Formats: sequence, structure tokens, C-alpha cells
Amino acid sequence: MKISTKGRYGLTIMMELAAKFGEGPTSLKSIAEKNQLSEHYLEQLIAPLRNAGLVKSIRGAYGGYILSREPESITAGDVIRVLEGPISPVDFTEEDDPAKRDLWLRIRDSIAEVLDSTTLDNLINYHEQSASDNYMFYI
Repeated sequence: MKISTKGRYGLTIMMELAAKFGEGPTSLKSIAEKNQLSEHYLEQLIAPLRNAGLVKSIRGAYGGYILSREPESITAGDVIRVLEGPISPVDFTEEDDPAKRDLWLRIRDSIAEVLDSTTLDNLINYHEQSASDNYMFYI
């Protein structure tokens, strides 16, 4: 399974909203500028996220988007499934060799377990932690 730009940029949107959770709405323009992405493309991605109930839109001059729930309760799997569809590394049928079918099922389940156990809160805290782990040495 290869995650497309839809899934990657969708996670970027959700991580930005998670980082600003409780601070009010965030505009797609600011997310696009900060991450050097196309605002038009982000507009196409936010619609299915809103329809799935993961984000809410706020209208007005200071409007934008907010998460509909706490970052701890939204997983990477939630976002990827909305934007990419079902998690499956390959398409297989019941006629496939049982050993291969078992392998594909185990791979699918492993990917799903990682995505479903990783919350937006985990992602933003990892990102913040890795940024603070940089050391500066002076000689």
C-alpha cells in the first residue's frame, strides 16, 4: 500500500489543526503557506474530512477549520481511511493461494494496527520532541 499525497497532505492538515487545538480556527491558507503546499489542493482534501466529521468549518473573517474532537481521539487510520479508502496492500480473492492470502491479511492488519494506534496527539508530540532534540555545539 502506498499512501498518496492525499493521505500525506491530509495528515499534514490534521496535525496543524491538532497543534492549534483549543486556540480557534486555522485557515487553509496559513497551513498551505507554512508547509509550502497548494491551498487549492488542501481545499479538495478538507471536504471529505469535514464530511466524515473529523473537522468543523468556522465561517467569517477569522474563520477556518478546527478539529471536531480532541487530538487524542483521532487516529492516523481515521484520516487515511477517509482520504485513501480501505487499508489493503493488495487486492486478493478467495481463489488465491491460502498462504499468500494469509500473508496479505497479516500485512494489512499490521499496517492498520500502526495507523489505528497512532493519534494526532502522538504525531504532534513526536514532531515537537524531535525538533527539541537538536543539539547545538560551539567550539
